[in-house]
Amino acid sequence: MAYFTSNRSAGRHFLQIPGPTNVPDRVLRAMDNPTMDHRGPDFGILGKRVLEKLRPVFATSGPVIIYPASGTGAWEAALVNTLSPGDTVLMCETGWFAHLWQEMAGRLGLKARLLETDWRRGADVAAIAEALRGDRGHEIKAVCVVHNETSTGCTSRIEEVRAALDAAAHPALLLVDTISSLGSIRYEHEAWGVDVTVAGSQKGLMLPPGLSFNAVSAKALKASETARLPRSFWDWKPMLAANATGYFPYTPATNLLYALDTALDMLLEEGLGDVFSRHDRHAEATRRAVRRWGLEIQCEEPRHYSSALTAVRVPEGHSANALRAAILERFDMSLGNGLGRLNDRVFRIGHLGAFNDLSLLGTLGGVEMGLRVAGVPHEGGGVQAAMDYLSGNA
Repeated sequence: MAYFTSNRSAGRHFLQIPGPTNVPDRVLRAMDNPTMDHRGPDFGILGKRVLEKLRPVFATSGPVIIYPASGTGAWEAALVNTLSPGDTVLMCETGWFAHLWQEMAGRLGLKARLLETDWRRGADVAAIAEALRGDRGHEIKAVCVVHNETSTGCTSRIEEVRAALDAAAHPALLLVDTISSLGSIRYEHEAWGVDVTVAGSQKGLMLPPGLSFNAVSAKALKASETARLPRSFWDWKPMLAANATGYFPYTPATNLLYALDTALDMLLEEGLGDVFSRHDRHAEATRRAVRRWGLEIQCEEPRHYSSALTAVRVPEGHSANALRAAILERFDMSLGNGLGRLNDRVFRIGHLGAFNDLSLLGTLGGVEMGLRVAGVPHEGGGVQAAMDYLSGNA
């Protein structure tokens, strides 16, 4: 069966979009095991093991719920389990995915109060704090923030959002999307006082798409008792009841759970601190290459730089999509496209998941050659700048 219609060249395809990411061979081999009886005794052992190993990745001692769904499903689960029709949610539009989450809230019957940004930085904590201080009647029931905005390469400071909630003595829930940051960028569900953390399998967790997650606080569980948005498939209550023995209330994605079990082992064997440092290092090497090329990083605020991806602006009068097409055709490498208002303005380099120094240098080499082929004005030496940084910072 041919899955790719384009001509394939020798060597492996470089999949350098910011998710789905490359799946390690060890994870692929785990998926290749025979499907298990999801009501049998062995499955209960697997289920309990995976649910327990997820907790340190989210940095929580509380429950983590797994859905057979994309991250979009976990967005919906976070909202419908905690809120009621007509509730007001405060959302910061840091990019395309924050915009989509806000659209979903409206379709579910929530009142989404949107704080806009220029898509060149993370969440505006000062604006969030001002909105919370002004909400003396506590009409805002939840604050929703995307931790790492995949469309822009900007990471929000969730601990500062929590501090703003605490300073205003505001009871709103804090809901955070970590779909492109979990397992790549340091994140502390419990220490940062997050009530629901949303995540997906296809990025830092190094799996194919198909699993999504809610890490849930005691406050969120309490809110779910009175929340009145309709829910059935997404309901936490039957999931948690079944999960207590390692099972699920409906058919789980068994072979993806094999993969998750192995991927979690890989993250914990490397050590989460080292995983985050590896991502930080590759992100800095990428930014040094971009600056040497004379191109502009989409994220303007250094403290909001993402360690999972770098979005790069092309000069005025040039097409990011044409550049990506040239790189795909000539060098068999996929880069992320610009989304929403950034369509054809940026290309996105994913440097997350199962990724090492040589993977990065191959990626940056493909970009530098592509800039030349596509006629995009730039300076040479970006790959050398990355090499200098990597070789001097083990």
